[in-house]
Amino acid sequence: QVQLVESGGGSAQAGGSLRLSCAASTNRVSIGNYCMGWFRQIPGKEREGVATTGRFGTTSYADSVKGRFTISRDNAKNTLTLQLNSLKPEDTAMYYCAAALYPRSCAVTTGPTAFGTWGQGTQVTVSS
Repeated sequence: QVQLVESGGGSAQAGGSLRLSCAASTNRVSIGNYCMGWFRQIPGKEREGVATTGRFGTTSYADSVKGRFTISRDNAKNTLTLQLNSLKPEDTAMYYCAAALYPRSCAVTTGPTAFGTWGQGTQVTVSS
């Protein structure tokens, strides 16, 4: 079983950067076996996929963040990172780290219901 804890959220100006981290406690199982992803949600809207990284390092990004955000994983350290650059006010949301063990696919289109484990979220606020 995996437990996830996010950190690194905060406030930034438009055009600025933030770095989100997700520490995974896996009871001696590497996150290398998991599809890992970042999702975000604003009040009143559905949770949307931002970026995912699969077991073999493949990545997937939402069109709205391509070229600005970068997802990476360190399986040895059981950490997942999301680098947010060129931030826009519309990036303001609660960001969640998530893990899925052997889903049918590992992409932002996979959908949040395929991810069985979630962190508590970290708030990102971007001002114009």
